[in-house]
Amino acid sequence: MTAATVIAIVLGVLLVAALVAITLLVRTLAVTRAELTELRELERTEPRVTRYPRTAQAAQAAGLAVRTVVETASRLREQGVRSTLLGSIDEFTSWALEHRGEIARIAAPDGTVTILFSDIESSTSLNSELGDQQWVRLLASHDKLLHTYVEKHRGQVVKNQGDGYMVVFSAPELAVGAALDIQRALSAKRQRSRHLRRTPIRVRIGLHTGTAIEREGDYFGSNVAMAARVAALADGGEILVTDEIMKALAEAPDLRFTEEDTVELKGLPGEHQLWLVEPA
Repeated sequence: MTAATVIAIVLGVLLVAALVAITLLVRTLAVTRAELTELRELERTEPRVTRYPRTAQAAQAAGLAVRTVVETASRLREQGVRSTLLGSIDEFTSWALEHRGEIARIAAPDGTVTILFSDIESSTSLNSELGDQQWVRLLASHDKLLHTYVEKHRGQVVKNQGDGYMVVFSAPELAVGAALDIQRALSAKRQRSRHLRRTPIRVRIGLHTGTAIEREGDYFGSNVAMAARVAALADGGEILVTDEIMKALAEAPDLRFTEEDTVELKGLPGEHQLWLVEPA
């Protein structure tokens, strides 16, 4: 074999290796471009950072270095909503006082609000399965979907912790409408978000309506606690509501209420009848 032949073979191998490397680089750039496009869309559709801090935070974190993403996801995991849903009434009262201005603006004329709590079923195991970077991106898609239907039904996000949300509405029909739309969108076969297409999620939702504003403007923590306790009892994909909501919407022709067990709720006296609500 001549020297020229050896050189030709070596150059050929190097050329093939270079082509493989270029192909991999092009694919990586395509994936990165798609992710950046989705994040820009998130930022464009959720511009009000002061009202929706969680979405903006997730979108920003997903575009940062892996170290930052890991730190963010770890913080969210530590502050998961399951512990929030089982918190003390004092904690809920503290939340209420902190956000009483927002609540006063959205309350009905008689001083009532309908409170919605939601969180992602098995979020901790999903986080572990996906890894922190993909988990944060999935959260951003979940947040965008939830905010879309909260806005549509004129709700107000009061607080979010990890994958869980506390939202208030001025009327039970608005809250139930938002909850049904959220569940429909999450269970749809065709998802606009590729993260939700890759990793379907199931969200549990609990609702309660009651007097929330005192004359001095304080928020009743017990009603907030009631909604949180109900959400903690729901399964993924379910919407559980209290007797108060069922009675307010019993005549709605487009809703079906199924009686669930009577339960005792931590920190709240007596027994409470819960109802599963679905489209009629």
